Amino acid sequence: MRMGSGTFAACCIAIEVLGVALFLRGFFPAPVRSSSGTEHQAEPPAPEPAAGASSNWTKLPPPLFSKVVIMLIDGLRDDFVFGSKGVKFMPYTTYVVEKGASHSFVAEAKPPTVTMPRIKALMTGSLPGFVDVIRNLNSPSVREDNVLTQARAAGKRIFFYGDDTWVDDNVTRHLDTVLQRGDWDVLILHYLGLDHIGHVSGPGSPLIGRKLREMDSVLMKTHAALLAQEKKTLLPSLLVLCGDHGMSETGGHGGSSTEEVNTPLVLISSAFERKPGDVRRPAHVQQTDLAPTLAVGLGLPIPKHSVGSLLFPVVQGTALREQLRFLHLNTVQLSKLLQENVPSYEKEPGFEQFKMSERLHGNWIRLYLEENNSEVLFNLGIKVRRQYLDALRTLSLSLSRQVMQYDIYSMVMGTVVVLEVLTLLLLSVPQALGSKANLDVPLWSPVPSLLFYLLLLILLAAHVTVCTSAESSCYFCSLPWLAAGGVMALISALLSAVLAALTKLFVDSRRLRTDPGPCPSRWSDVGLLAVLGTVGHALSLGASSFVEEEHQTWYFLVTTLGLALCHEAYSTCFLGGDAEPPGCHRTERGLDSMVPVQGGNPGCDVLELGQTHRRPASLDGPWGRDRWLVLASPWLTLACCRLLRALNPTGVQGAHRPGLGHWLASSDHRAELSVLAALSLLVIFALVQSRCSWASKVALGLGLLGVYCYRAATGSVLFPWQQDNKDISRGVVEARFVYVFVLGILFMGTKDLLKSQVTAAASKVRTRGLWETHSGFILLAALLSRPHNLPVLVSCLAIQAVMAKFIWKPLRHDAVEVTVMHYWFGQAFFYFQGNSNNMATVDVSAGFVGLDTYVAIPAALLTLFATYMGPVLWASHLLNFLSSEAGSGSALSRACFCYALVCSLPASAYIILVTSLRYHLFIWSVFSPKLLYEGTHLLVTAAICVLFTAVDQTHTKP
Repeated sequence: MRMGSGTFAACCIAIEVLGVALFLRGFFPAPVRSSSGTEHQAEPPAPEPAAGASSNWTKLPPPLFSKVVIMLIDGLRDDFVFGSKGVKFMPYTTYVVEKGASHSFVAEAKPPTVTMPRIKALMTGSLPGFVDVIRNLNSPSVREDNVLTQARAAGKRIFFYGDDTWVDDNVTRHLDTVLQRGDWDVLILHYLGLDHIGHVSGPGSPLIGRKLREMDSVLMKTHAALLAQEKKTLLPSLLVLCGDHGMSETGGHGGSSTEEVNTPLVLISSAFERKPGDVRRPAHVQQTDLAPTLAVGLGLPIPKHSVGSLLFPVVQGTALREQLRFLHLNTVQLSKLLQENVPSYEKEPGFEQFKMSERLHGNWIRLYLEENNSEVLFNLGIKVRRQYLDALRTLSLSLSRQVMQYDIYSMVMGTVVVLEVLTLLLLSVPQALGSKANLDVPLWSPVPSLLFYLLLLILLAAHVTVCTSAESSCYFCSLPWLAAGGVMALISALLSAVLAALTKLFVDSRRLRTDPGPCPSRWSDVGLLAVLGTVGHALSLGASSFVEEEHQTWYFLVTTLGLALCHEAYSTCFLGGDAEPPGCHRTERGLDSMVPVQGGNPGCDVLELGQTHRRPASLDGPWGRDRWLVLASPWLTLACCRLLRALNPTGVQGAHRPGLGHWLASSDHRAELSVLAALSLLVIFALVQSRCSWASKVALGLGLLGVYCYRAATGSVLFPWQQDNKDISRGVVEARFVYVFVLGILFMGTKDLLKSQVTAAASKVRTRGLWETHSGFILLAALLSRPHNLPVLVSCLAIQAVMAKFIWKPLRHDAVEVTVMHYWFGQAFFYFQGNSNNMATVDVSAGFVGLDTYVAIPAALLTLFATYMGPVLWASHLLNFLSSEAGSGSALSRACFCYALVCSLPASAYIILVTSLRYHLFIWSVFSPKLLYEGTHLLVTAAICVLFTAVDQTHTKP
C-alpha cells in the first residue's frame, strides 16, 4: 500500500500518542484505595483491645472540640508565617505561634503542588496521583471518603465561604455575621488572593505584605470570636490555619521546590495549654496528617483512604487511656488499608509493629480495668504509646510508598507501541525523504499478513496469561476484550511492518553494493549538526540535571546552529563554497539527499525546492549587496537569542534570579512596560501585514489595538491619560473583542485555502490563505502573552523573516534542514517564554482570558496554546515557507515526516529512560513533570502533522 510521507507520519504520530497515553496510565499508578463497603458508609469502630477483660469502649470517642474553623490560604508557604515576613506582616499569628495556645507544624505537600490534589489530600488524607494535575482546572466533586462527608453524615452543620474571582472580599464580608451565629459546627474559609498575587507579581511583590496583613487581621478576628463563644460551650474550639501549597520564587506552583512543598499548619485552641517558657518549634509533618486529626477532633471515623497519622500533640492533653484509644483507631484504619493494597502485608514492618502494639495495649487495658494505678501501669502505657507512634509512622510510610507501585504491564505495552513507531519512522527515511515523498507499507502482502496473525495469537495468549496471574491491579487487563484486542492487533501490525521494512532495506543495501551510484551522498555541516544535536538532546534527558536545565541544551544548540550558519554564509559569499560537484547538474545537501531528481544525473542526490536552489543574482557579483545581509543575518539571530535569555530566566538554577521580565512586570515600571508593549504590537503589525489581504490587515490592526486595551483594562499597562488603577477589570469585553478578529482572520484564511481548490491562481490564493491563518495564530499569541513577553513574539517573527529571506533561500537549504531548524527554534522559544519542565511555570491564567466563568474546553485549549506558543508558531511558519517556496507539494510531505521524526525521537528515548529510572530519587519531582510535557508536546505534534497533511493534499490536487 503506497502512502505519502506526510500522511504516513501523521498516522505514526497518532499511534504514538495512543502508546504514550497507555504508558502514562501505567506510569502514574492509581492511588491507594480501600475496597471495604461503600464510599461513605460508616463502619463500626474497632473496639478497644482487651486481653482477658471486657472493655466498654466499643464506640467512637466523643469529640474534642465543639467548633472547628479551617482557614485555608491558597499559596501560603511556611516562611510567610514562620519567617521574617510572618514577624513583619502577621504579628498576631506570630504571637499565637510563639507564645499562645497552639501547635505549629510545617506540612509537606507532595507534588504536584496544585490546588485540587492538595485540598483532596487535606480532607481525605489520601495521596492523589500525579496525573491529578490535569484535573486541577476542572475539578470534579470528590467522591472519596473524607472528613466533610463524615461530618455531614454525623449531623454536623458546615458553612463554606470561598471565591473564584481572585479577590477575598466575598469571603470576609460574611465573616462577622457567621461568627456571631451559633448554628454551625464547621466553618471553612478559602482565601485565593495571595495565590493570585503570586501568579501575577511573585512572592517579592509589595502586595504580598498587604495581603498577609489582611489575613492576620482575619485570623485575629476569628480567634477572638471563638474564644468569646467558648464561654457558652463545654468544649473548646479549634482554629486551623493552613495552606494548600507554597509559592515558588517566580510566583507559580506545581513543582517540588522547598518553597512550593512546605506549607504552615497552625492549630489554635484553648485546649493546648502552654506553660511560660515553653518553646514549640514547628515540626515537619505530612499534609495527609490533618485528615485523621480533624476526624478525631470532631469525633468522626477516620476517612478510609487516609494514609496520614494522627498529630499526637493535639490529643496529648487527654487521659492516657484516651490517647491510646485514638492511636489504636488510627493504626487499625491504616492496617486495613495496608491489607487491601499490599498482598504480602503480613511481612510489612508496620503491620508487625501494629500487632505488637495491640497486644501490649490489651495487657494495659487488663491492668487498667483491674484498677491497678501503680507505676508499672503508667510505664507500660508510655511504652504502648511509643509503640503505636512507631507503628503509625511505619504504616503511613509503607502506604505512601504504594504510589511507587507501577503498572508494569501497561507501561510495557505502551513502550512497545512507541518503539515500534520510532523504528518504523527510522526505517522509512530513505523512501519518505526521497523525491517522490511516498513509500510502500507492505501490510497486505502474504508474508506480513501471515506474520501478523501469528504475532496476534502469541500476544493474545500472553495477555491472558499475564492478566490471570497478576497479583495487583492492571489497567490494560481491565480494558474490554475488544479494546485490548485492538491494541494487540495494532502492535502486531506495526511489528509486521517493521520486519517488512527491515527486509526491504537489507535487499536494497545489497543491490546498492553491487551497483553503486556515481555520486555518493554528502552531509553538509548543518545537516550533520542537525542529526548530532537532535540525537544528543534525546540522550541528555537521562540525567536529572539536563532535564531541569533543558533550556540550556536548546540555547546551546541554537547558538551552535547560528555559528554554523555564520561559517556557511561566509564560505558561500566569499569562498565560493557552493560550487557544484563535477558530473552533477545541481546538488542539494541534507538528510533527504537519497534519491535522484528527474533531470539530473542518476547518481546525483537533490531536493527539489522550487526556486530556492538558484543562487540570487545579487550574490553572483563580487560586491553583491545582499551578501552582507546574508553574512549579518546569523549574528542578528544570535543577538536576539541572547537578549531573550535575559528576559525570562528559567530552570531550577535560574528561576529565582531577577530577569528583565521581572523588572518590567513590577508595578514600579508600568510606564516602561506600556511603551514596550505598544512598540512591540506595532512591530508585530509591520512584520505580519505585508502578505495579508486588506480585510485581514484591518482585522489584525484592530485586534492588536484590542490586545493593548485588554492589558490596560487588567492594569498591566497604562493608557497615556490613565493615572491610576481605579478602572481595573478582568478585561472580558476587550478580550472577546480580540477573539472576534482572531476568528475572522482564521475564517478568511480557511476561505482562501478552500478557494484555492477551484481557482486558476491556486498557488497565490493558497499562500495568502496560509499566511492569514498564521496571522490569526500570531494575534491569538499576542493576546495570551504576558505584556513583558511581547518582545519574545516580536523576536520570533523577526528571526523568521530574516532567516527566510537571507539564510534558507540564498544558502539553498533543503526541506529537511529547514524543518530541523524550525523545530530547534520552536523548542528554544518554548523556554524563551519563561517555560520550564516544572509545572509551576504553566501560565494557567491564559485559560481564563475573556471568560466570565471557567469553561473546560476553551480554558484547556487556550492554556495549551499559550504554553506551546513557540513550537506552534514556528511550525506554522514552516508550513508557510515551504508552501510558498517549494516547487511541489512533496517538500511538505518530507517536512511533515521529518518533523514527526525529530519529535518522536526524544519522546521515545525519554520513555525508555524514565522506565529505567523509575526508582530514581527525583522521579516525581523532575522526571514525571517532563513526562507530562513530552506527552502533551507529542499531542501538539500530531495536530501539526494533520495540518501539514491537509495542506499537502491541496498541493497534490489538480
